[in-house]
Amino acid sequence: MTEMVLVKRALLSVSDKSGLIDLALALQASDVEILSTGGTAATLRKAGIKIVDVAEHTEFPEIMGGRVKTLHPKIHGGLLGVRSNDEHIDAMELHGIPPIDLLVCNLYPFEETVASRGTYEDCVENIDIGGPAMIRAAAKNHDSVAVLVDPSDYQILLDELKTNNGGISLSIRQSFAAKAYARTAAYDSEIASWFSKELGVVQPNRVTFSGHSPKILRYGENPHQTAAFYQSSNQRFGVGTAQQVQGKELSYNNLNDTDAAFELVSEFDQPVVAIIKHANPCGVAVESSILGAYKKALACDPVSAFGGIIAANEMIDGEAALEMVNVFTEVIIAPDFSAEALEVFSQKKSLRILKTGGNPDPSERSMIFKPLSGGILVQDRDFGQISKSNLKVVTKRQPTLQELEDLTFAFLVAKHVKSNAIVYAKNGATVGVGAGQMSRVDSSRIAAKKAKEAADALGLAETLTLGSVVASDAFFPFSDGLLTAVEAGATSVIQPGGSIRDDEIIAVADDNDVAMIMTGMRHFRH
Repeated sequence: MTEMVLVKRALLSVSDKSGLIDLALALQASDVEILSTGGTAATLRKAGIKIVDVAEHTEFPEIMGGRVKTLHPKIHGGLLGVRSNDEHIDAMELHGIPPIDLLVCNLYPFEETVASRGTYEDCVENIDIGGPAMIRAAAKNHDSVAVLVDPSDYQILLDELKTNNGGISLSIRQSFAAKAYARTAAYDSEIASWFSKELGVVQPNRVTFSGHSPKILRYGENPHQTAAFYQSSNQRFGVGTAQQVQGKELSYNNLNDTDAAFELVSEFDQPVVAIIKHANPCGVAVESSILGAYKKALACDPVSAFGGIIAANEMIDGEAALEMVNVFTEVIIAPDFSAEALEVFSQKKSLRILKTGGNPDPSERSMIFKPLSGGILVQDRDFGQISKSNLKVVTKRQPTLQELEDLTFAFLVAKHVKSNAIVYAKNGATVGVGAGQMSRVDSSRIAAKKAKEAADALGLAETLTLGSVVASDAFFPFSDGLLTAVEAGATSVIQPGGSIRDDEIIAVADDNDVAMIMTGMRHFRH
């Protein structure tokens, strides 16, 4: 391997022009010949930088509207020719192919075009061909050529050239080459994903995904695990696109829990607040204001709320902020915050405040990836939503209008609770949540127990579940889970149905004068 490569000729062809002029000026000052083309060449000429146009270098004009300009033996031979290979050198001399020592190239803005909802034709036109071909060629021949694809690396290059009197070391060339292949792989991944979506292919023969701009985290779920947060090209409102207004650095668990909280509140049209602990809601409520919703959500389980995540689907104002700071909280996320709220929160220096600018669309289809040993599980995000018109009352007693409102609310919350999930609700607020148990009856018992503890903490004589409704994320396999809910005071039930014992469960509900709705839609969340 060649330890040092001197840069005598560079090819600059970039879509992102940031840092371009300073880089070119530094190369020119080091007597590096600069080849360029298209918009990059125009930008450099305007800045007074001397360049050689690629068409002049290849003695072949740009054709087909610029689609063919760098796809030429003088370009690819200059990038691929191995300097230590006599056969390669002889071929370059025979065909008049000067070596290219440095390629600076970034790609047509395909991802940006897709994100801005460009037309099919615009997206296709922004699929770069010459750029990836040159990048891959230069990266393959990194023993002789350096390749840069990221403007943030320009300074590293310039420092390297200064330190080595115009040379680039092997270790830097290798790191640049690795980054180059990651970029072209991600670029092709985005194109493949876009094509699948455009063609309605839900399960393509090969599935790809990509992330960029990693933020290295202190550790993962536990201190012995490494972790990083990668952004995706999907500009869905949420944790990935949020502005952190204040607070400590976000941890792996903070990010995971905050995402769960914000996805939950995005399901609702009216003002809603969710308090999340370990990715499970310990309190959710809708009200006419964020302040009212927060108070009702907190009442469900004030003990578990300590050290949790607060999410709201509307702007948090000063009054709500004054209530929220009374309980230790790790993160608060919302579309916006009033100036008064930010002033209140600023007194809690460690509190992390995330401003998203909007709510994600709960009906949007996107894919979820879960790695397994030797493979990857891929599925749609659970975008399923029930409609009141599709609900089926299966008992003799019909739910009241208030019960119906609470039932649909509870079932929507249960969608975001780890299975087995049981959610008690009353007057637009959760009053008991049972999550992640191996049996459904245990979830029902735990939720009822926590409701009683919350009532005791509030100084109430009766448990919060008295006169409540109850939602189950999946069917009741036996009547014990339903009977536990009835004993806790629930008067109405919502569940998917589909058990071989549905008739038995319905009969138990009828015997206890409980209204029951079946949705036909399950919401397992593991």
